[in-house]
Amino acid sequence: MAKNVLIQTLLELRGNPRACVYTEPLWGLSMNLCLPYASVYMMAIGLRDAEIGFIATVYMLSQVVFAFLSGPITDKLGRRITTAVFDFFAWSVPCLIWLKAENFWFFLIAALFNGAMKVPTNSWDCLMVEDAERSQITKIYSLVIVSGQLSALFAPIASILVSRLTLVPAVKILYLNAFIVMSLKIGLLYFFSRETRTGLIRRRETRGISVFALARGYGAVLKIILSSRGSVFSLVITALVGAVGMVNITFWQIIVNKKLLVPDAYLPLFPMLRSILAIVFLFFVVPRLTKKSLKTPLLLGFASYILGQAVLILAPAGTSLTYAALCLSLVFDGFGSGALAMLAESLVALHVNAAERARVMAIQHMVIMFATSPFGWISGILSGVSRNLPFVLNAVLLSVGIAATLIFYRKTKE
Repeated sequence: MAKNVLIQTLLELRGNPRACVYTEPLWGLSMNLCLPYASVYMMAIGLRDAEIGFIATVYMLSQVVFAFLSGPITDKLGRRITTAVFDFFAWSVPCLIWLKAENFWFFLIAALFNGAMKVPTNSWDCLMVEDAERSQITKIYSLVIVSGQLSALFAPIASILVSRLTLVPAVKILYLNAFIVMSLKIGLLYFFSRETRTGLIRRRETRGISVFALARGYGAVLKIILSSRGSVFSLVITALVGAVGMVNITFWQIIVNKKLLVPDAYLPLFPMLRSILAIVFLFFVVPRLTKKSLKTPLLLGFASYILGQAVLILAPAGTSLTYAALCLSLVFDGFGSGALAMLAESLVALHVNAAERARVMAIQHMVIMFATSPFGWISGILSGVSRNLPFVLNAVLLSVGIAATLIFYRKTKE
């Protein structure tokens, strides 16, 4: 019997790709246990829809600033040190703030810290793929998505906590757990990784040059991006996927809890189903679709995601059919979100200029965050009018993704 390509890749990984992939499940076991409750936790503390949307936009704008600085910081400090230091400030510190949160200002300050995650997003990507074989990149990103989704298996723990302790005390425990596990992940990754070959070269080349002096060289780097149709296309796709993901993360729990009347304790069970489905699709379906071209899986991912959003919008409230509709919605979402998350990351990595990876990816992250940042605020306003409207907006954005894919591949052969 032939080995599954992802399992084979997992067993064959060595060096930094292995360190990054093997420690990634700890991110899911920390932050992903909190995410199903993040928005309803804010509402329980006393925040309104518009305030939640505003915080999401501030979070995205904070990411824009840190994305701008991420390239020079990553080149000067090195991929390994940058990842350790900024992961702590971007994740461990906000967890403590969320744990102690009492009002809007706590969440606003946490969002500003959390936006620093764009620095380790850049450095971690470089650490993982710079010494990897190009043919492994899509498989490595599939494994990363799967690793993050494994936390779904522990979602019932969160559900039990909420049912026993009520929402706010349970979520505070989850944030404390996130602080401990995320800090452990940071330490393990630093210990088992090594600076990349490109990272060592860039540290030597940038010695004695300030971060802001390096940032002034972004003009030339921007020309590199704009000269590549593949890089521009990857920017568009990643921005669309990021905007849709932000709306879903922020408002999915709210529509399910407030409009469809699903009890608090059940909220983690649905993301668990989505994650399990995403793992199945990434292991057994997506590898078959990505053998020749990324066009087909991109189109199927966008179409599936649109169907998932449509079923969610049309789901009846407070009946037995509610749960059936949510499960069907998550079948489509599971394939769409899993496939598009992997493909968006892979497109960026495949089309990036290798010699200037850190600064090119910094600009890409900055543009993506700037383009997606208004959607948190817009979705908050839309949700205040109707809980359905943020997901109508998602369907429109996903349709733009289909159009962009068709236009790009009409003129490009892989």
